[in-house]
Amino acid sequence: MEGKHTSNLPPGFRFHPTDEELIIYYLKNQAISKPCPVSIIPEVDIYKFDPWDLPEKAEFGENEWYFFTPRDRKYPNGVRPNRAALSGYWKATGTDKAIYSGSKYVGVKKALVFYKGKPPKGIKSDWIMHEYKLSDSRSLPNKHNGSMKLDDWVLCRIYLKKNTSRTLDIKAEDSSDHISSTSAEVEEMKLLPRPCSLTHLWEFDYLGSMTSVSQLFNDNPHNATFDNQTIASSQGYVPNQDAMNFQVNNQGNLLSQQIYMNNHGFGFQ
Repeated sequence: MEGKHTSNLPPGFRFHPTDEELIIYYLKNQAISKPCPVSIIPEVDIYKFDPWDLPEKAEFGENEWYFFTPRDRKYPNGVRPNRAALSGYWKATGTDKAIYSGSKYVGVKKALVFYKGKPPKGIKSDWIMHEYKLSDSRSLPNKHNGSMKLDDWVLCRIYLKKNTSRTLDIKAEDSSDHISSTSAEVEEMKLLPRPCSLTHLWEFDYLGSMTSVSQLFNDNPHNATFDNQTIASSQGYVPNQDAMNFQVNNQGNLLSQQIYMNNHGFGFQ
């Protein structure tokens, strides 16, 4: 959703004013009928529209849109603004923020959230409004009996809040899809009990065959030999600890294999 870009803006123009700049250079100029530094904030009664219809009413904007809007009274003799919109209402949230220019108090910013439906059972949406008001603004008197005009202009910034939690979930799913098989094997290796016996090693799927065991010792210069019971385990039969007979050619081979396993994070009971 984008506003109607003004053709006389320079290439690459971005409108990111501070709160102070919005008050001093835009809202204050609008209130005294003085030209703004750039004419990209239209005059729109935002309460006559739903927030999702406002971007097309804007002169400029991609992710946030600015408007000068009048405010009406909620009650004929009151000073509360009417926040009702076309199919919902704007509700204030949080506390008002005072805006300063140096040490001078120049305005106030109010945050509001749009609710669909009627109060108090409206459904909260992700549409947010920041309303800027001059510190020295005065509500207009009822010049005519029954006038509902509260004040001439306030400046509103409207945007759609991003659903950051969903964005993070999508990123997490994309990241998990790119985990390599090697990384997955490393994670499985972390689950091995420490210290563990040879029986524990045989109980893991990736150590349940002669091929996997040979890969475990593939860079060891000494080869281990297995008896018939061990070979049977590679064919689906896992012998108990008493029946397992892990043999090596000599004590030197066994010692080198134990050192290799200890260096790779496995201790033997």
